[in-house]
Amino acid sequence: MRLLFTLLLFATCAYPTFSAGGENKSLAIVIAPENLAKSLTKSELSLIYWRKKLFWSNGLRIQPVNFSANNPLRNDFSKRVLNSLPETQTDYWNGLYYHGVSPPHVVESFEAAIRFVAETKGGIAYIPACSVDSRVKTLSWLDENGQLSEAAPNCED
Repeated sequence: MRLLFTLLLFATCAYPTFSAGGENKSLAIVIAPENLAKSLTKSELSLIYWRKKLFWSNGLRIQPVNFSANNPLRNDFSKRVLNSLPETQTDYWNGLYYHGVSPPHVVESFEAAIRFVAETKGGIAYIPACSVDSRVKTLSWLDENGQLSEAAPNCED
């Protein structure tokens, strides 16, 4: 029992769920500052992460970033945008792999997602809204109900 408690505690610390009362549950959809994109619909975001929309309007290849399948943030994003869970996406990606389509890049931390987007032309990621910094540009905000907005959420403590 003590081992189970320790494992659960570790999992909670390793992958925060953003579900504590009063905590902001919005996600920021971020791109590189030099990316000229101005807006994105939820439908377009879904197409990007299903790898059905591959290019920005200027012809630059879109490079989406995902978190590992066991990350609660990916779980939240998948439910809000893709209307599925990461576990159910495996067959989809296995099928596309044989047609030469790879899933989004996978990173393990918010910092890695920010760095990837900042350093990769065409990069796009979702991160906790209050984790945005000057290395990336926020394209839109995704609230906990799955609605995209151009209005930044309150990140004050």
